[in-house]
Amino acid sequence: MNHVLVTGGAGFIGSSLCEHLLKDPGVKVTCIDNFDPFYPESFKRRNLSELEKNPRFKLVEQDISELGDLEVWLPDDYDAIVHLAAKAGVRPSIQQPAQYQQVNVIGTQNLLDFARIRGIKQFVFGSSSSVYGINPNVPWREEEKLMPISPYASTKLSGEMIGHTYMHLYGIRFIALRFFTVYGPRQRPDLAIHKFTRDIFQGDPITVYGDGSSSRDYTYVDDIVQGILAAVRYDQSSFEIINLGNHQGVRLSEMIETIEKISGRKATIDRRPEQPGDVPQTYADISKAGKLLNYHPKTNFEQGIRRFTAWFEENQDWLLL
Repeated sequence: MNHVLVTGGAGFIGSSLCEHLLKDPGVKVTCIDNFDPFYPESFKRRNLSELEKNPRFKLVEQDISELGDLEVWLPDDYDAIVHLAAKAGVRPSIQQPAQYQQVNVIGTQNLLDFARIRGIKQFVFGSSSSVYGINPNVPWREEEKLMPISPYASTKLSGEMIGHTYMHLYGIRFIALRFFTVYGPRQRPDLAIHKFTRDIFQGDPITVYGDGSSSRDYTYVDDIVQGILAAVRYDQSSFEIINLGNHQGVRLSEMIETIEKISGRKATIDRRPEQPGDVPQTYADISKAGKLLNYHPKTNFEQGIRRFTAWFEENQDWLLL
């Protein structure tokens, strides 16, 4: 791959992916991002601060919602698209379902049309574990019956199906990667690990929805990036849906205890009722990822929290503003 287009490339996962792609001196990266105000733009600008020093990196500040804009602002030739741009968050999608449909579904179709027009045959799509909904059959395999319970989850499932259509009609290889609760340095400030760490450092109570028994398959960002890189290079079948997780459930109460242990600070808990759209557990079967992508996550939860906490402490002068 000589030139990769990364949508949402200024975000948490996207900027980490761009860094890893540029470690190969033969690769150029174009990042497209509209700096959606879901969280402060300053976070994304910092994510890009080192990348923009690299002459093989190009930033395009545009939205993916208009196909014509993509044609104008992305004039180069690309070997692959990694589509990570999306309206994020389960709970906000319940209040703004039409916006999520516009960006996550229409935006994905626009990118696929762009790939069709330009003859780009490799398309990697950032999907989500949320498509599984409430399903007691853990660990979740890609063949499970899907019952999404939020507009966000339904848009991700729609993106997968649009990809299958474009594979069938136009021969675009479409690899959908279902991410399981990604964390690590640069994590979005609205996500639990980042939010809880910030509140603990500030001495504020942390808001916990439910009794703490819910669990997530937390997956360290570097492991996710390795899976994405393998998907960019994947050239076997034309359509695949693949879980990228850590194959380990961590309870919410255990997550808080780990942050307390590593930070050396005690949390004050403000307990609230469970929220609509939240699922009680996520847990990935990653055997398919291992077989097709040689994906084997290397970072256990405590190691990942240590790395995140070190990043947080190093940057708390602006993170705690």
